[in-house]
Amino acid sequence: MTTALLVLAGVLVVGLVVAFLLRRRFLLSGLGAVTMWLRPAGSGRWSVGVAWYGGDVLLWYRALSLSVRPNQRLDRSQVRIEGRRNAGPDDVPLPDDVAVLAIETGNRRQELAMDPSTVTGFLSWVESAPPIR
Repeated sequence: MTTALLVLAGVLVVGLVVAFLLRRRFLLSGLGAVTMWLRPAGSGRWSVGVAWYGGDVLLWYRALSLSVRPNQRLDRSQVRIEGRRNAGPDDVPLPDDVAVLAIETGNRRQELAMDPSTVTGFLSWVESAPPIR
């Protein structure tokens, strides 16, 4: 009985690891998929994830999750860039070479951190939004 429970627990753990790895591979394999860190304004915690931007929406998925739904959805027409800076000493979990963008979407302020090459594409995507009527 105990051996069967241990085998079942082992199979469950292996299944979860495989599901996590398949989800991550799926998220990173799409066009427009980039690694991006997100932090709500006033929070000290950065969360790493995978962002897909295309069309009029940026979908951000938390990297350490099994959920297939995005954790954040940013509408391109509502994204306003408030500022840009390099990662500093307060941004401990971030790599040294990332750029941090302060953005506002509607009434919500956030910070996005990404590689400098990703910033160029992201800013082009934001600026190419159709005019709001």
